[in-house]
This record gives sequence, C-alpha cells and structure tokens, in this order.
Amino acid sequence: MAEWFQEWFDADYAAIYAGRGPEEAEAAVAMALAHAPGLAQGPVLDLGCGAGRHLAVLRRSNPQAFGLDLSPELLRSAPAELRPWLLRGDMRALPLRAASLAGICMWFTPFGYFDEAQNRALLRRLGRLLRPGGVLVLDFLNAGQLRNTLVPEDEIVRAGIRVVSRRAIEGQRIVKRMELTRLDTGATRQVTESVRLYEPAELRAMAAEAGLAAVREAGDYDGRPFGPDTPRWIGFLARNAVD
Repeated sequence: MAEWFQEWFDADYAAIYAGRGPEEAEAAVAMALAHAPGLAQGPVLDLGCGAGRHLAVLRRSNPQAFGLDLSPELLRSAPAELRPWLLRGDMRALPLRAASLAGICMWFTPFGYFDEAQNRALLRRLGRLLRPGGVLVLDFLNAGQLRNTLVPEDEIVRAGIRVVSRRAIEGQRIVKRMELTRLDTGATRQVTESVRLYEPAELRAMAAEAGLAAVREAGDYDGRPFGPDTPRWIGFLARNAVD
C-alpha cells in the first residue's frame, strides 16, 4: 500500500496550494540568503522541490542550485528552463556523494513524513552530504503555535474543487484529512497529510546527533525571530567542521 506522500502530490495538490506562489518563495529565499550567504555558491539542493518555485528564485543567485522531488507530476509542471536541474527520487535514498553539497534547503515542511527511525536517519544522511560549514535550511512547523491555533475543520473552494479539511493531533503527528469534491462532476477523493510534530528542542537535538548546529532561527519567511507565537521554525543548521 502506497504511503500518503506517494499518492498526494499531484495536480490537485498543486491547485489547492496555488496560493503559495512566487511572492512567498521570493521572500523565503531572500531571507535564507541574508542569513546564510553561502547558499549563493556551490552545489545547493532544494530537497522536496515540487515544481521548483523556490529553486527558480535561488538559481538567480546560484546557477549550481538543483532540485529533487518524488512527484513526477509536480516535476513535469516545473518551468521548462528548470527541468535540466531537476531530479526525481526519494529523499531517503539520495544519489549524492558525501560532503558534496554547499547547502540543502527544505521548504514548506518536507520533513517529518516518515516514522521516527527514518526521520532521524534522513537528518543524519543530510548532515553527511554537506561540506564542513555547509548549511541545511529546515523550514518546519512551530509545534506549540500549531497546537494553540489548530482549526479542527474548515471548507474552501479552490480551482473548482471543494476541500473539506479535518485536522487533529494524533499521538506525535499532525494529521489532516481532506475530502475533495469536483464541482463540475461531483467526483470525490479522500487524501491525507501526516507529519511528525517535532518541538524546536527536539529538532535541535536531532540536528546535533547529525553533526549539525543551529546557528540561526527564524519564525517566518519575513525573517522575524523565532518565538512561541511565530507560525514556523526555520532552522539554519551548519555542518560541523569536525565530527
């Protein structure tokens, strides 16, 4: 049986999340370059890049930046000029050499999809791929703020699709179950998103186990400092010079 992330990232996903467009990507990448100027040089991987909205911005500053994603549909929807710089693959089995990257960016919560052992193994693997001094930009949910502001159910209409979303914290995961109904045909579809909900302290500790140190933290794409009420925890995790 396929896991949720193997089935969901398709044309419906792109239509529903279309509001997260180039303006947000521009702000996020500008903030990242201000905090970690080294991302402008050398091979930098946009991991879980989707259709490449962040990668397109980053490549203006760094022509060696490239992307990888599991979804063939999202990769096919990328602009033609980006496609030579896109790879399809599973982030748990990256076809890259150790210490080959100057940076890795993981935008819009592409971490925490797997079970505990796989999440920790992924972070260790990413640490090994970075050169000494290289930076992993880990864009994640602010777990405490999410718990305090969770909306259990809502309904929206996007691109001719009615989306009823039901959210719940189940154990250590935030789970979002969606019923999608096409307004023109009435066809329905059930999809799920499920992410391990890590506290910032847990992420810092996991990063340390992977040879990474949190050198900066932001609370949103505008670069505001991380705090209890910010919507995100964006960690800039630097590879230690010596393990």
